[in-house]
Amino acid sequence: MTTVVVLFNLKPGVSIDEYEKFAREMDIPEVNRLGSVQSFEVFKAQGLLGGGPSPYAYVEILRLHSLEQLGKDTQTPLMQQVVSTFRGMADNPQFIVCSEL
Repeated sequence: MTTVVVLFNLKPGVSIDEYEKFAREMDIPEVNRLGSVQSFEVFKAQGLLGGGPSPYAYVEILRLHSLEQLGKDTQTPLMQQVVSTFRGMADNPQFIVCSEL
């Protein structure tokens, strides 16, 4: 199984309420419907464990059955809309591909 961790902040001018509404109502449910996705979760960072602010406001965790199939699954018009909306809100998201030890 492959896991993708996405770290990001919002672009200037994007409100927290606007992004979180999109995440709850569109991004999370639609991504979780994809056959390539085992699970998809979005977390709002609260700060660093030792204290201080988090360098990223949001963390996404995608657990995938197939990274290759994810690329195919995201080619539908609906998923292209989801991807485009996300790109319009997320400021330079970092997509980290991971494998379990």
